[in-house]
Amino acid sequence: MRGTLPKPIHRLPVLATLLGLALLCSAAQAQWTWRDKDGRVTASDLPPPREVQDKDIISRPNARPAPARPAPAASAAAAPSSAAPAAPPADRELEARKKAAEAEKAAKAKAELEKQNVQRADNCRRARAQVVALENGQRMARVNDKGEREVLDDKGRAEETRRARDIIASDCR
Repeated sequence: MRGTLPKPIHRLPVLATLLGLALLCSAAQAQWTWRDKDGRVTASDLPPPREVQDKDIISRPNARPAPARPAPAASAAAAPSSAAPAAPPADRELEARKKAAEAEKAAKAKAELEKQNVQRADNCRRARAQVVALENGQRMARVNDKGEREVLDDKGRAEETRRARDIIASDCR
């Protein structure tokens, strides 16, 4: 019997485990759970502070009805009457979502404005190049509605110059 332990020592770990489980089960049943003023869920074996309202208590030990709690007179007198109550977590989350949506909308508008500015700058550059080419007297042609190529005469050149100058006036700021 050299390698074996006496029977009472073999039972000790089993008894300790059972005792631990029994304590955990009773402790779990004696838990208070409530939501504090910041919206965080708190669990304890002690009841919540008096400032926590009954509607914010999520669970009570053994599901006993809540004892009636008198409103704390000292804190009510100390609190200014014009102060608004803190927003519930759902309202804060809704406000955060609204702010995020507004920020996303503003970012899209800014990106669109930047895109339009790049397009205007490109139009301005092209219109200036067109005016320079038209004023240099280079021979220029365009494609008509039938897909035929026609060389610009003086009237067509003046019309294209006016059109390019209008683009410069509107896009080159």
